[in-house]
Amino acid sequence: MPSPHFNITITKRSKGKSAVAGAAYQSGSRIFSEYDQKYKDYTRKQGIIYTEVMLPEHAPPEYADRAILWNSVEENEKQWNSQLARRFVLTFPREVPPEYYLPMVKDYCNEFFVSKGMCCDFAIHDPDPPGHNPHCHVMLTMRALDENGRWLPKARKVYDLDENGERIRLPSGNWKCHKENTADWNERFHGEEWRHGWEVTQNRYLELAGSDVRVDLRSYERQGLDVIPTVHMGPAVTQMERRGIATNIGNLNRDIRAANRLLAAIRSTIKGLREWIAEIRQAQKEAVAETETPCSPALAGLLTAYMDLRKAERRDWSGYGKQKGATDDLKAVSKAMMYLNSKGLVTLEDLDSALQGLNEKAKPISAEMKKAERRMQTITGIQKAVADCKTHKAVHDKYLKIGWKTRQAAFAESHRDELDSFNKAYRFLKKQGVDLNVNLEALQAEYDSLQSSHAGLSRQLAAVKEELKPMKDIRYWVGKVLSPEQAEVESKPEPKHSVTERLKYMQEQKKQEPEQKAPQKKKQDMEL
Repeated sequence: MPSPHFNITITKRSKGKSAVAGAAYQSGSRIFSEYDQKYKDYTRKQGIIYTEVMLPEHAPPEYADRAILWNSVEENEKQWNSQLARRFVLTFPREVPPEYYLPMVKDYCNEFFVSKGMCCDFAIHDPDPPGHNPHCHVMLTMRALDENGRWLPKARKVYDLDENGERIRLPSGNWKCHKENTADWNERFHGEEWRHGWEVTQNRYLELAGSDVRVDLRSYERQGLDVIPTVHMGPAVTQMERRGIATNIGNLNRDIRAANRLLAAIRSTIKGLREWIAEIRQAQKEAVAETETPCSPALAGLLTAYMDLRKAERRDWSGYGKQKGATDDLKAVSKAMMYLNSKGLVTLEDLDSALQGLNEKAKPISAEMKKAERRMQTITGIQKAVADCKTHKAVHDKYLKIGWKTRQAAFAESHRDELDSFNKAYRFLKKQGVDLNVNLEALQAEYDSLQSSHAGLSRQLAAVKEELKPMKDIRYWVGKVLSPEQAEVESKPEPKHSVTERLKYMQEQKKQEPEQKAPQKKKQDMEL
């Protein structure tokens, strides 16, 4: 796996560090330091593959010599606590071939450092054994260069101004001011930008090398990983560990790795248990679904509920209206039940399936009828256009034969309607791809055939619609019961009934009443 190591440090004079010594160390060379008048000799260092100094625009060409470059840097840093250089340690993924190391570093340094105005001195190391720890050291200048190649100050004094644009005087008599950096290279957000840039560069070359491995330089916490990070050991502790000498940091890292392995095993076990429980629940749902047959509402019950709904809608009607409405509904529902029994439709699902089948049957018939109608309309238009052209052809031909424009314009004005009719008809024929020589008999035969076919299709569609009508009525009645908006029944006004209907209803009511005989009075003989 690629190493996520990415280290940034500052070479500080207050810590006794030297930029010349750092450049000599990473390049494995011998450089004389003019600051302390000593040679920095690291020529015995092994594993150095390549070194180079990359210069930005306006940098003096002699700065390509690292001795001149870093001595110039130290000469311009006068303070005892000056920051001399910024240093990076970049590790290479082992999945990337060694021939990619140089273009990878140059692409990265040019994009993020040299193009921004920094001088970049880098060295690629691959210590023994080769391929064990390939990495790159990068040193960057901290000052910007002006267009003449001179070092600029790191910061400049800027006077604070009031609302009138005037300088502000302090009680001490000095002007109020603050410092502004010449370049923003020391801003903290650049560290995140440079780190992400090296991640993107590595992943680009990993993809170029055909590797599926990718680098993520974010912390475990930012990646959302529940992993304990190890402690950086440094070169001294690393050498002791390689020689078999146990150290406190090494023991701590071994304990951390063991804890991470234990946590990974626990998380894997928990994940397996969760998947097992999910599989059991899914199997349980499938078993319940298999035992439970989906039950679609019965149409008989829905139609009965529809009659109750209609009865509730008539609660404010007169007695005659209620009785007549109930009778009509009973007749309609009885007829519907007989129709459903004849078609074998028992549930709502059966009814919806039958409706869908009839609709699908009607669609191609309707499409064929529309196609035939459009063609018949076109044929009729062609016939009419040919007739118009023939009627006004003589006028049009005469118009074309007139040679004088004035006479031709006068003729056109006096025969405007005939010429317009001819031109309109002629354009229509051209649009249809025919002319005056079109075979009208063939068109008439086609029209008769289409008309006959259209009549047959019309009969088929009428039959389908006739079969659809009772189903649509029943589906509408059932929909009123199932629709949530029908939960609250609204009272409907009673329709007007004729006098004849009312008299007929009263006569039928009288016939149904039992005949009541009047009681007979007994004759009593009264004696006086």
